[in-house]
Order: sequence, then structure tokens, then C-alpha cells
Amino acid sequence: MEIGVKIKELRLKNQLTQEELADRCELTKGYISQLENDLTSPSIATLLDILQSLGISASEFFAHEEDEQLVFSASDMFEKESGGQRIRWLVPSAQKNAMEPILTELSPGMETEKDLPHDGEEFGYVLEGKITLNVGKRSVAAGEGDTFYFRPAKTHFIKNSGKNRARVLWVSCPPTF
Repeated sequence: MEIGVKIKELRLKNQLTQEELADRCELTKGYISQLENDLTSPSIATLLDILQSLGISASEFFAHEEDEQLVFSASDMFEKESGGQRIRWLVPSAQKNAMEPILTELSPGMETEKDLPHDGEEFGYVLEGKITLNVGKRSVAAGEGDTFYFRPAKTHFIKNSGKNRARVLWVSCPPTF
């Protein structure tokens, strides 16, 4: 384990300079620099002081981190199709994440289910076709290459308003699909 690298990542995450961290631990900026570059090793007491200043326990610091999946292939995705609508969840188990991307395909005249008001933000990119975005009492047209963004405080849905298939990359934050 590269203790220094991990300390540096935590320091940066906490938006601290080396000098600020050193002051909080009664150490020198030079010592923090050497530590972050793995040129020295701290005593247990010093390490515990640094971790306390960074707001993390020793058990959290030394916990084994599992590598998160960064790339998802078609075989990882889940798809649901019914009555002229196909939804593909692009990131499996996205409900545990801060946002959830889906790919929605609608046949002409079809619309997504009406989504009830909720907290968060929604973003979409029209990949193909023409849609009508409905948010509350507002209806706005969008075509290929257009994007939409709104706070979902009102009932909302999209409808394929064109003569061909519509494909929309839709991201909800927090996950709601």
C-alpha cells in the first residue's frame, strides 16, 4: 500500500494544502511532502494524527478497496421492451449511484410513462428522431442533436412526435428509472 499517495488523495479531497495539513498535525510542510512522495514513513501516532485531521479512521484508511467497474459492455446492460418502447439501463445497479443513464427508444406516437414529481435533475440528448418533452403543463419540441435539462418538480414524460423511431439518452439524478 502506498500510504503517502493515499494521504495526498485525502488531503486534496479535503481541499487542504500541505502546509495546512502540517499545521493541523504540528508537523512541517517538508515532512508532509516527503510522506506523500513515500520518501519517509510515519510513526503510528503521527499517522493517526494525520488521519484524524483528514477526517478518516485508521480502519477506513486501511480497508481494502475493490476496483469499481469503469466500462460496461452490452452484456452488462438490462433492457425492457413493451408496446413500442424500449429502455436500456446503461449502467447496471445505477440505483446506488448519484445518477442513472438510460437509452430510451420510442416508436412513432409512443410516450414514456409519466414520471411523478421528485427531487433532482434530469438531462437528455436526442440521438435520433423528434420528441416532445412534457414537464407539467409545458410541451417543448426537440429534435436530433438537441438536449434538454430540467428539475423534475412536476409530472414529466417524453413523446415521439416524429414519423420515425426516436432515441434519447436520458440521465436522472438521483436515479428514478
